[in-house]
Amino acid sequence: MKIVTVVGARPQFVKAATISRAIREHNIKQDNDDISEVMIHTGQHFDKNMSQVFFDELGIPKPAYNLDISGGTHGAMTGRMLEKIESELMLEKPDWLLIYGDTNSTLAGALAAAKLHIPVAHVEAGLRSFNMRMPEEVNRILSDRISTLLFCPTTIAVNNLNAEGIKSGVLNVGDVMYDASLFYRHQAKEKSMILNSLALTPKAYVLVTCHRAENTDDPCRLAAIVDGLASIAEDIRVVLPLHPRTRKALHDLGLFEQMGDVEVLEPLSFMDMVQLEASAKVMITDSGGVQKEACFFGVPCITMRDETEWVETVDMGGNVLVGADSNRMLEAYGRVGGVSVGSAVRNIYGDGKASERIVKELLEYQW
Repeated sequence: MKIVTVVGARPQFVKAATISRAIREHNIKQDNDDISEVMIHTGQHFDKNMSQVFFDELGIPKPAYNLDISGGTHGAMTGRMLEKIESELMLEKPDWLLIYGDTNSTLAGALAAAKLHIPVAHVEAGLRSFNMRMPEEVNRILSDRISTLLFCPTTIAVNNLNAEGIKSGVLNVGDVMYDASLFYRHQAKEKSMILNSLALTPKAYVLVTCHRAENTDDPCRLAAIVDGLASIAEDIRVVLPLHPRTRKALHDLGLFEQMGDVEVLEPLSFMDMVQLEASAKVMITDSGGVQKEACFFGVPCITMRDETEWVETVDMGGNVLVGADSNRMLEAYGRVGGVSVGSAVRNIYGDGKASERIVKELLEYQW
């Protein structure tokens, strides 16, 4: 069986690493090459800190194709990806096209495969924020609609698909990111020197990520976020590994001067990021994945969005939505700073064997 995997952004590299490892382990266990995997990297995240270092650290197979597509509008980027992915699929003729999450790479891969009548398997299917202004929401819905197998991370994701009339091929396998957190957290503790290099004390700093277009492209929202972070930095160390898009927006709007004591870092390697997440007192983010990772590590999370696709993190008390409101951010920080997130939140994401289940289902699917 041949699988073509499409990735393009950092979170997808981590998810793909867990499935690739499960594929290799299956082949070793069966003492054959039952499954071959060909990887296409669209280039959506393209520089060394945003891409190559993840492949190096995670042991992901070198992509057979690197499309070098980044920048431009959502439509232009997706269209260019669609054209190039289609060409590679026509050459490879895979049995499955495997996609992850909700990026433009995800949708481009799904559309290219569907038009060539190649079945699509969507990892992290069924997530919904119910905000159609988010490009990620559009990507999720369209990708789910044309997928043959929909690998859901939670019961809520299954219910979302059922409510849309999608029931065939829907499976709750657990969350591959939980698999990754279990596998890599001990490696990160041994390999990462980030706490020493930054002179950080565990549970004595706040870790921040900010990259969503809804925040970086809105001057008022971004200014409010900077104001809230600067205020929190007066109380505790705040470290912010900065996405290139966010850095540009801060420069263009003259907001760097308003950052106060917030410590701005370059994008980090995967191992360094895992170590920072596991040791933080609080995480503040607008990322989908970081919300879950905070829960995996038992760290309270404050989310700078008006809604989340990971509603269970909020329902279980591990996550607080504050939008881009500095006052709400400060209030939430004061409230969650001493909270310990229990194992109940983590348990809803499975048992750490989602990747094995996905490989098994791909092999055993009955046409």
